[in-house]
Amino acid sequence: MSIRRAVITAAAPDQKSLPLQTLVDQQGQHRSALELIVDEAVSAGIEEVCVVVCPGVADSYAKAAGPHGSRLNFVEQCSPRGYGDALFRARDFVADQPFLHLISDHVFISHNDQACARQIVELANKENCAVSAVQETRENMLSYFGAVGASRIANRDDVYKVKSVIEKPTPTLAEQDLVVAGMRASHYLCFSGIHVLTPGIFELLQESLASSDDNVQLSPSLDAMAQKERYLALRVAGTRYNIGAKYGLLKSQLALALSGKDRDVILTDLLELVSESRGAQ
Repeated sequence: MSIRRAVITAAAPDQKSLPLQTLVDQQGQHRSALELIVDEAVSAGIEEVCVVVCPGVADSYAKAAGPHGSRLNFVEQCSPRGYGDALFRARDFVADQPFLHLISDHVFISHNDQACARQIVELANKENCAVSAVQETRENMLSYFGAVGASRIANRDDVYKVKSVIEKPTPTLAEQDLVVAGMRASHYLCFSGIHVLTPGIFELLQESLASSDDNVQLSPSLDAMAQKERYLALRVAGTRYNIGAKYGLLKSQLALALSGKDRDVILTDLLELVSESRGAQ
């Protein structure tokens, strides 16, 4: 595989401002969430990025991308029909090549010297197939993520062959269909917001769009892809933080700060805040 293009979906009407939020990165610099996400893509060898947006916001996104603004192309989702439809809008940009896909409301923090997206791209190149990043996730968080049923690949404890995909499953459904051997009880493999996908995903999305008048999600097409071609999941050495969740922006900022150069200062400040809050009770 040669993966040189990425697609970032950012067109959900209730989340269009999230990529524009300002965070302080590990080096203490103020940067937008979008700039951090594009950084993630560039670290994986990406040269061009397509951002799927709501109408009328391209200029603010280009500005928010900072030095990466020249890499960005924009496609508008004029009549929103869901996440799957948003990704489908990038079909012409991707053409017939495999591509990296990231969602715009996550911050990714690697636990080693390789960015999370880089880990996914390298496995996709090695195995010549689609790969999704997954993270072991507690049962009470299933309502936020797509989840996979999978079996562990021989000689690897972090790579899985995907058998099925379910969007935001209930705990009951997850317990029935998504238990992975070796996982802790009440924990499941949920998507981390990073994928390398083959161009065949667009045919599956087109079929979903043609057969439904409702919003179309990506997970059913990923499930269909798992039945048609080799599709792996990698438990990345890193953590995703959903800035769209309750307190998500706060948790993302804390995670960045605690993994950066000002860790000791932040820890001291947190202890002082805890002490002050107890004193005020």
